[in-house]
Amino acid sequence: MYSSTFIFAKKQYDDTFYRLDGEIAAAARAIPGYLGEETWENPATGLISNVYYWDSLDALQQLMNHPRHLEAKASQDNWLAGYQVVIAQVLRTYGNFSAEQHPLGRTPDHAPEAADANVPSRPLF
Repeated sequence: MYSSTFIFAKKQYDDTFYRLDGEIAAAARAIPGYLGEETWENPATGLISNVYYWDSLDALQQLMNHPRHLEAKASQDNWLAGYQVVIAQVLRTYGNFSAEQHPLGRTPDHAPEAADANVPSRPLF
C-alpha cells in the first residue's frame, strides 16, 4: 500500500481551480487501486494536506499521468504559494476507526503482503 500526500499553501482559487480539483478527485476515485483519501488543514500555518491511499504504485502513477492532473500541475503557480509531495510506502496500519472515520478504517489491522519481514507484526505503541 502507498500514500501520496500533497501539502500546499494556497493563494486565491478561481473557477478553473475548482473545476480541475473536482475532475482530479473524480479521476482518482475511478482508478482501480484507489483506497481512499483525507484532507487536513493546519490552522497555525495555513497549510493544507491531501492524502490519497493506493494499493500499488501503478495505481498512483495513473493519477500522476492523468491529463487533468498534468494540466493542474502546469498551472499550479496560479493557485498555490508552494507545495511539497510525499510518496510513501505504508508498512502497516492499525486502529479501531470505522470506514466512516478514516479511509483505511475498514482494514484496522493491515500489514501488506509485500511489507518487509522486519516490520513488527504488532503495534509498536
